[in-house]
Amino acid sequence: MVYEGYLKDFLDASNITVGDRISIIKPDIQYEGMLLEKPDNSDENTIIIKLDSGYNIGTDIKEAKVEKIADGEKPNIQLDAVDKQLSDDKMNVTILSTGGTVASVIDYKTGAVHPAFTADDLLRATPELVDYANINAEAIFNILSENMTPEIWMKTAESIYDEINNGADGIIIAHGTDTMHYTASALSFMIDTPVPIILTGAQRSSDRPSSDAFMNLTSSLVAAKSDIAEVAICMHATEDDSYCNVIRGTNARKMHTSRRDTFRSINMDPLAKVQNQKLRMYDEEVAYNKRGSVELALNNNLADKVALVKMYPGIETEVLDLYIDNGYDGIVIEGTGLGHCSDNLYDSIARANDEKIPVVITSQCVYGHTNLNVYSSGRRLLQNNVIPVGDMITETAYTKLLWAAGQTDDIAEIRSIMQTNLKGEMKDTLSQNYFRN
Repeated sequence: MVYEGYLKDFLDASNITVGDRISIIKPDIQYEGMLLEKPDNSDENTIIIKLDSGYNIGTDIKEAKVEKIADGEKPNIQLDAVDKQLSDDKMNVTILSTGGTVASVIDYKTGAVHPAFTADDLLRATPELVDYANINAEAIFNILSENMTPEIWMKTAESIYDEINNGADGIIIAHGTDTMHYTASALSFMIDTPVPIILTGAQRSSDRPSSDAFMNLTSSLVAAKSDIAEVAICMHATEDDSYCNVIRGTNARKMHTSRRDTFRSINMDPLAKVQNQKLRMYDEEVAYNKRGSVELALNNNLADKVALVKMYPGIETEVLDLYIDNGYDGIVIEGTGLGHCSDNLYDSIARANDEKIPVVITSQCVYGHTNLNVYSSGRRLLQNNVIPVGDMITETAYTKLLWAAGQTDDIAEIRSIMQTNLKGEMKDTLSQNYFRN
């Protein structure tokens, strides 16, 4: 969005345009950085600049001295073609790009980060990948992950299925981090895979010195060539560049807005770590599907509409009634503590049960099990056929209910699916040790 009114007049008079490097001097502080476009919701006297640290700030310039330091230049990004060096001695790995920061470049004229790379651009930016595998790269979508939808999940699953059918020994999905754990969980239920399917991304774009894109991609390639034939996420395990973790797709959660080690494995250890281009299992005894042990199968039917509702003090019945009245295929309630919700929701839950709409309950607590047998309120939910799902995390319960309701409209069968451990999403016992993560 362009600057208007006072700001436009001021910038025009100062011969400053978006992309220029400027200095802003105030009585108590001075900033230098690149002038960015104006967000829709910024104050009328505020301009936005990108600092050398890579962070954007907004500052009121009404009482400031603003000077242009240098004209902005949009760089001509030229990526050399990569010799893919195909060899019968190397495994075949497909990179499917959906967009996100790992597949983004900065627009130096506007300062915005855009999902502008094609999959081949991603490969040209990381040519080292071809030394370790025969790489086939394809951009199947070019979106930021907040725009991910169940329909895109279904199409992504089809693309993965086709690539494995065509001989891929491993799959890497380049994906934005914000909804990566949703996608990993959804793919886990939609595909039975004989090869690794690894999702990866970046918290910091490739233009920044602190970018985690390169290490995440190269570590994901190691995971994609490994024996772990499951859907998993491979991202930084620490804030520095020590190693990456491989986390089961149904147990992963994004836990921090900006840290490079944002993903955690919930209620279980990560499956493996990748360090110095070598993969090591955390627990050699942990059960996982090994390469070639499962036949490839695709079942990507998802329900049309499943709601995710967070329980909060003062919640009104109309929140649930909206979804019931509009014929939703299922509702996940993220309850409090052991899996509770306020008394005023019971009648709506009972009505959902009468309408054959499955209601699943999880906990807002990141760690631990739901248990509806401890208190009378929980037992009343059980009487209304609410479906507790143990230690399944909320995001996984949402994607699994989408998948379960896509297989059948029989509420008893949906209950059975939701309470059966299919992809490592539920565990019979729970160690307190995982809370430290």
